[in-house]
Amino acid sequence: MTRVLIADDQTLVRGGFRMILSRSGIEVVGEAADGLEAVSAARRLRPDVVLMDIRMPGMDGLEATRRVLADDPACRVLILTTFDLDRYVYSALAAGASGFLLKDVTPEHLVASVKLVETGDALLAPSITRRLVERFARPAPAPQGLDVLTPREKEVLRLVGGGLSNTELAAHLHLSEATVKTHVTRIFAKLGLRDRAQAVVVAYESGLVVPGPPE
Repeated sequence: MTRVLIADDQTLVRGGFRMILSRSGIEVVGEAADGLEAVSAARRLRPDVVLMDIRMPGMDGLEATRRVLADDPACRVLILTTFDLDRYVYSALAAGASGFLLKDVTPEHLVASVKLVETGDALLAPSITRRLVERFARPAPAPQGLDVLTPREKEVLRLVGGGLSNTELAAHLHLSEATVKTHVTRIFAKLGLRDRAQAVVVAYESGLVVPGPPE
């Protein structure tokens, strides 16, 4: 059973999310009313997924996300907010979040999103992430921090940064999808990445990919 922590400064919001998730067989292990409480509760309860509001008193959700993931890299953070602004989406991804939802999400979408990020996938499509990163990232003038990758792995990461799926990568590189998946898995392991959305951020911020038209 997926174990979830809900962090939001509004009691009614927390209660509503708890009810929706519990009815779907997802265990809500705790609640937090601000970022500091979220960090403390996550450290104590070790949830699989944290539903994290962005704007909370004291410590905001972005800083709390950084601290939660520093304590437990296996945890997944799903950002919830009423503010549909690209800069919040990018900041959340850069902080390590695996997804982003507005609070007017339907119950079905909320449940599906929690289950999706718990499996290790990112909620945002790479193409959407790419748009956000192009707008907000500040890439280095040359690739940095990627020395652990082989030339082939750097090429795969560059194409992932361009928003290509595994099927598109396989066709572009004339490889099987199984081989592509192996490369992607190794890249994630070497760079400590959680999902493709985070890989897109790294590809841009390392300077491996620069803003421009899609491949």
